[in-house]
Amino acid sequence: MKLVSKSIIETKNIAHDLVRALASARLSGRATVLALAGDLGAGKTALTKAIAHELGVAEDVTSPTFVLEKIYRLPKKMPFEHLVHIDAYRLEGVHELEAIGWDEALAHHGNLIVIEWPERVDQAIPHTAHTVRLRAVNETTREIIIPKSLVPLWPEPKTKKN
Repeated sequence: MKLVSKSIIETKNIAHDLVRALASARLSGRATVLALAGDLGAGKTALTKAIAHELGVAEDVTSPTFVLEKIYRLPKKMPFEHLVHIDAYRLEGVHELEAIGWDEALAHHGNLIVIEWPERVDQAIPHTAHTVRLRAVNETTREIIIPKSLVPLWPEPKTKKN
């Protein structure tokens, strides 16, 4: 499903629907993994910020490019306990992902793991991950492709579909 966002407000609306769909797609005994793929400037961090906001994260969310991972504890009323934000851009391989506790993060059912640049560590991404693809159309417009795994769980019709 292809969505188009032309503003931060539209991105927040998409994040709202995305969180609802991800909450419905949770697996028993495992973390929920959202892989955000796209070129530099495609909107991966902007979408992550909107997801964090939707999940009640009050602090400023920035890309963990240099620290690699940030973990946010979520309010009790949320469908997940933690938002784990990983930026794999600077990782040299799966061993570096494992060094920051990847296996432990995956094992925690209450985690929503959002990983930017999943192609850098594609061998570690579980087959149950939901990969959202982002593309910059121009300076203000982003194309967001929702995976088929989430389309049946997508609320109707809050976001604009193309």
